[in-house]
Amino acid sequence: MENRSFMNKYAMQYGSYMGIFWIVKFAFFPLGLTIPFLEFFFLILTILVPFVGYYLTRMYRDKVCGGGISFGHAWVFTAFMYMFAALLTSVGHYLYFRFIDNGFVASAYLEMIKQLEKSQPVGLGDSLKQIEETIKMLGNLRPIEIIMQLLSQNVIYGAFMALPIAFFVKKKVLVTMEDSKGENNQEEDNKE
Repeated sequence: MENRSFMNKYAMQYGSYMGIFWIVKFAFFPLGLTIPFLEFFFLILTILVPFVGYYLTRMYRDKVCGGGISFGHAWVFTAFMYMFAALLTSVGHYLYFRFIDNGFVASAYLEMIKQLEKSQPVGLGDSLKQIEETIKMLGNLRPIEIIMQLLSQNVIYGAFMALPIAFFVKKKVLVTMEDSKGENNQEEDNKE
């Protein structure tokens, strides 16, 4: 049986776990701009996000919902979980971009573009200029503007990732003969 009264509580709780995972994952992003192995580690953790979402949603289904959950309930729970994770992660993003970054990410990408320009790739001259202008524009954004962009992206991506997760997590609760007898006995007791 689905227990919807606790859905928000558990979406917040599991969303906090997911948010901590995202913050740890994000820590490898700027580090990966100087140490390539850490960029690879960041990508691996990013690929794991839907699997962690599946695990947490399945755990919610089994521990809170009694082993069964509808597609709609699973989708709403998972989307809420990702939304709460995005909210928590935006705090980590804000702290990074406000107090730590000081333009490091934009500078690192601009340096990569300059390295590509030196190698003279055929046909990429105009594209590299456009990318360079875009990075400069993004580098001029205030931290709160960056955070709002990342927050909205994470919520939207989370809602879409929740669809396949809900499909794989949905499960009907099987009513056994003992369960139905217990319900019939309760109904008879209530009649008396």
